[in-house]
Amino acid sequence: MQDENGVAEGAEDRAYVRFEDVQKSYDGETLVIKNLNLEIERGEFLTMLGPSGSGKTTCLMMLAGFESTTHGAIYLNEQRIDNVPPHKRGIGMVFQNYALFPHMTVSENLAFPLKVRGLSKSDTEERVKRALEMVELPQFGDRRPAQLSGGQQQRVAVARALVFEPDLVLMDEPLGALDKQLREQMQFEIKHIHDNLGVTVVYVTHDQTEALTMSDRVAVFNDGIIQQLSTPEVLYEAPDNAFVAQFIGENNRFLGRIVERVSDQEVRVKLDTGEDIRALPVNLNGGDRTTLSLRPERVLINPDEGATPNVLEGTVQEVIYLGDHIRTRLAVAGHDDFIVKIPNAAGHPSLQRGQAARLGWTIEDCRALDA
Repeated sequence: MQDENGVAEGAEDRAYVRFEDVQKSYDGETLVIKNLNLEIERGEFLTMLGPSGSGKTTCLMMLAGFESTTHGAIYLNEQRIDNVPPHKRGIGMVFQNYALFPHMTVSENLAFPLKVRGLSKSDTEERVKRALEMVELPQFGDRRPAQLSGGQQQRVAVARALVFEPDLVLMDEPLGALDKQLREQMQFEIKHIHDNLGVTVVYVTHDQTEALTMSDRVAVFNDGIIQQLSTPEVLYEAPDNAFVAQFIGENNRFLGRIVERVSDQEVRVKLDTGEDIRALPVNLNGGDRTTLSLRPERVLINPDEGATPNVLEGTVQEVIYLGDHIRTRLAVAGHDDFIVKIPNAAGHPSLQRGQAARLGWTIEDCRALDA
């Protein structure tokens, strides 16, 4: 049963975008997307994050209609769309290279998708005006793209994707061509637009800071598979596997073997270099090989005796002042690239190259992941 808009009854209770057993192969042999099942809620900002070749952009292109699926189905608001042409899906799209028409003014660029859809002149002018105000460029309507800065062009590209009021907007590395400061500014601007409009956004990037800053949830891709789908906080604090731990944020790693499972919340690990470490197990048991994951900001330097269950001796190799924190590299347990981030607050330890230091951390901050 469908309502008068052609939407299946009860669709409002289901995922707004749904990938169902989707596979993609370009050569008929190698799968670049392997049996993808993914649900995206209405109004959500979901980021597909991963290294080059992980499959994230292919997923976005299949959702947009620029790539076909090899197997499976894609649904938008419970309507199957993988056999619908791109221009009939009603999806807004923002590309990394902006894809603005150079011979048109900003206003003409924004009006183009409205004219294609047959809107009246008065409605078109009103929507263009609103879109320019939304991205804070009301006075730039008569300029051509070449007369704008990179950040301004990107705002126009975002406005054009939103001007026909789509329910779904796809963004493919839209900030990749901007410098660091402008990129960070645009991250917050796009997020604010999303919050104000309530539009569903699917965003692709390889920049993990960008993903953590903007997203409600992040799908971490590798080798055509979603490794973890979680909120930014869970991804960072509780990665499911060694790939996610290494890809999201900075991470210290030790290799070893679990020699005893003390409880559901604790295992004893013997490092390959012989040291004993107590850690939080993630789907591992006694005898399993493991990679221990430890965030640099969770390590204490020279903690009080007995303050932490894990203590290793290290030697300072490098101390770098970075304003808000001191980044210290140490040689620890056979590694010379162990990183500790010390907040630059009153009372931080004064460390010198070659100095010995004790390093301590809790069981909860050290995760025993797959090897």
